[in-house]
This record gives sequence, structure tokens and C-alpha cells, in this order.
Amino acid sequence: MKRWAHPQDFIALAVGVYAVLSPIWTTTENKATTTMIVLGIVTAGLAVLSLARPGLLAEGLMALMGVLFIVSPWVMSFSDTHPIAWTAWIVGGLTFLVGVSDISVAKLSHRGGGLAASH
Repeated sequence: MKRWAHPQDFIALAVGVYAVLSPIWTTTENKATTTMIVLGIVTAGLAVLSLARPGLLAEGLMALMGVLFIVSPWVMSFSDTHPIAWTAWIVGGLTFLVGVSDISVAKLSHRGGGLAASH
């Protein structure tokens, strides 16, 4: 797979950076701020890893990060702080979709793009 060529990983990078910065403009609390910053940094890091070394396992981890974002408002008890909770749910949904998309692209690439070689 080609390096720096997956647009979905650039989306994950942008979403991770957005999550890190979202406490600046979103109503939040301490647990929520810490959660969004940590999950955002990990997501952005996985996106860079996936861009630099495609197919290295970051795809499945990206989908997992999406799930972690989605459940974080309940697990970390900030689901009542609606602005940051909605941010976590939306960021989580996008991250999960990117991860699933990456997995699909990786599987297709490992099969040779789905095209049979002719000799």
C-alpha cells in the first residue's frame, strides 16, 4: 500500500486534532477535557502511523478509538455535559467509520486490489 495516499487517514488526523482542541470552544468539565485530549492525541498519532506505514495494524485500532470516543461520555460520566458529549459521539462515529473504511481498503489491497493477474 502506498504511503501518505489514504484520504480517510487524513480525515482521522483532522478529527483527532479537532478532539484535542475542542475543549477550547466547547462547554466541558475536567474529566471530559482530559478524555478528549488523550483520545484525540492517540487518534491523531494512529492516523499519522497509518499514513506513514499503511497496513501496520493501525486500521483496526482506529475503529477501536471510535468506539472509545462513543462510550467515553458514559464511562467518564460527562454525558450530562451535552456539548462535549455530542462532540465525543460525533468524533467517535467519524473515527469508527474511518477505521472500518481503512480495514476495507487494507483487505482489498492485500488481495491485490481484487484484480486477477493475467499471464
